[in-house]
Amino acid sequence: MDNYVFLQQYWWFLVSLLGGLLVMLLFVQGGQSLLFNLGKTEAEQKVLLNSTGRKWEFTFTTLVTFGGAFFASFPLFYSTSFGGAYWVWLLILFCFVIQAVSYEFNSKKGNLLGKKTYKIFLIINGTLGPILLGTAVATFFNGANFYVVKENLTHTINPVISSWATAWHGLEAAFVVWNVILGVAVFFLARVLALLYFINNIADEAITKRAHKLLLRETVLFLVFFLIFLVRLLLQDGFAVNPTTKQVFMESFKYFNNLIAMPAVLAILLLGVVAVLFGIGKTILKPAWKKGIWFAGAGTVLTVLALLLDAGLNNTAYYPSLADLQSSLTIANSCSSPFTLKVMTYVSFLIPFVLVYIFFAWRSLDIHKITKHEVEVDTEAY
Repeated sequence: MDNYVFLQQYWWFLVSLLGGLLVMLLFVQGGQSLLFNLGKTEAEQKVLLNSTGRKWEFTFTTLVTFGGAFFASFPLFYSTSFGGAYWVWLLILFCFVIQAVSYEFNSKKGNLLGKKTYKIFLIINGTLGPILLGTAVATFFNGANFYVVKENLTHTINPVISSWATAWHGLEAAFVVWNVILGVAVFFLARVLALLYFINNIADEAITKRAHKLLLRETVLFLVFFLIFLVRLLLQDGFAVNPTTKQVFMESFKYFNNLIAMPAVLAILLLGVVAVLFGIGKTILKPAWKKGIWFAGAGTVLTVLALLLDAGLNNTAYYPSLADLQSSLTIANSCSSPFTLKVMTYVSFLIPFVLVYIFFAWRSLDIHKITKHEVEVDTEAY
């Protein structure tokens, strides 16, 4: 394999892995959306806020890292999507900003808006954040409206090679039912992961009992929307790339064919789905078992990783253009230079050290289960 091709695929793998980690960490948003479902008293809501509040930085940091990795390795996607579909990304950013503000000021004495307002902000973030992210990711399979004209780079007056084809600048994705279906699936997955996380992280019988009661319902809703998306994905026409001419064309059952052509990716997908179902199923059948979040969380990472690999590898356009098929982005025509990818690859060797740091930081935060007494006496509690 050509070294440049290897670097392209290596960085698509890293970006896909970051995407999987981001979706797993959306349990924070899922927990926020469940604030009033699980917390019936002020004390219970404070416990829930502190359970997710100690982890929201992980989600935000991963989102920024995901965007940064895309910018460095596939800059044409960054300029096309972030620069063209900016209303979607601005809404996502807005959701995360009000999350940070809410955690910071919720328990401050004399705050102007009051605790209830900040809690509503968190519910907005917990609902819209996952749905918008899922809807945006669905455009990797269903396409978006943009043009790419690389010849414009030499234009002296307006050297812009990417332009959006509609005045909605990305919001039109929310009117495509198949995009929204994935967004809703991500939303319910975030809630399922949050329930599993609360069961593992909180030592409060009332909250844990309510979490177990909600788990089955949220799981059924997640599975309904996810299976609709997955079955449709495997049956739909996909955006294939001719490896010789680099022309983009429609291929029947493209994403299903990708999985058959890449058995390792198929194995990752199946392992991920099994891990998610195992973590959920055992928690439902054995209420005393509290480790479901680890299996379901790891399974989420693997499943999203496999889906994103399916979207970009095996001569597939990972960001298809509905306005002009030949403007579709592939990992080959949208990546950085060989030198840039090579230098970043050396930097990527630091990732295991960062993961070790996150592991120990996470472990230190979760050594003791969160209780009502702890958050009441903690002056730094949210």
